[in-house]
Amino acid sequence: MTTRSEREKAQKLNEQHQAILSKLLREEDNKYCADCEAKGPRWASWNLGVFMCIRCAGIHRNLGVHISRVKSVNLDQWTPEQIQQKSSEAAPPSTSPSSQPDRSKQEKEREKKKEEKKKEKDTDKVERHNNTKQSECRASPKKSTEPAVDLLGL
Repeated sequence: MTTRSEREKAQKLNEQHQAILSKLLREEDNKYCADCEAKGPRWASWNLGVFMCIRCAGIHRNLGVHISRVKSVNLDQWTPEQIQQKSSEAAPPSTSPSSQPDRSKQEKEREKKKEEKKKEKDTDKVERHNNTKQSECRASPKKSTEPAVDLLGL
C-alpha cells in the first residue's frame, strides 16, 4: 500500500514528465508524425526517440518491444529513465547553425512529400480505373437467352 505522500510525489513527478513531453511536442520537428507526417502526434516510441500518430503507434506496437516501445503522451505514466531517453533522442545532435537545416527548407521538404503521396494516390486511382475498364472490355460477350440447339425439335 502506498502512502499519501508517495502518491502525491508520484503525481507531481508525472506532471513534470507531462510538461517535458509537451515542451518536446512544441518543437517544430516533433509537430508531425515521424512515419506518415500526420499533424499533432500524441504517441511516442521512447526507445527510438520519435513522436507518432495513433495509427503508426499501432504499427510500431506490432513490431514488438524489442524494436519499438510505444507509449501515449497523455494516457501513460512515464518513468524518469524513459523521459531522459526520450529527451536525449529528441534533441538534435548539434546546435551549430550549419548543422541545422533551415525551417523553411524542412517545410518545403514536407510539402514535397505530401505532393508525392498525393500523386501516388492519384496514380493508383487511375490504374485501378484503367484495370476495371480493361477487365470490362475483355469480358466475354453476353450470351443469348435462346438455346443454341432446339432440343424439342419445335
